[in-house]
Amino acid sequence: MAKESAYFTVGGISGKHDVKEIKQGLDTLPGVLSVSVGGGRVAVDFDTTGTRRDRIGKQLADMGYPVLDAQTGG
Repeated sequence: MAKESAYFTVGGISGKHDVKEIKQGLDTLPGVLSVSVGGGRVAVDFDTTGTRRDRIGKQLADMGYPVLDAQTGG
């Protein structure tokens, strides 16, 4: 298992409902290990054999949260 972390700056997060929706929406992707949301940023730990950073970003955009910036950490 190759674990990575991705950090997304997203628009449209305005409350607890959005935080819950983002966590639930990303948890449906195979390989997502954890999701943390706060301050307009979404941090995702994931297994690279299950998903990729661009797929996570597309899921966020499809849910109505446009990705303004994305970075990958080790």
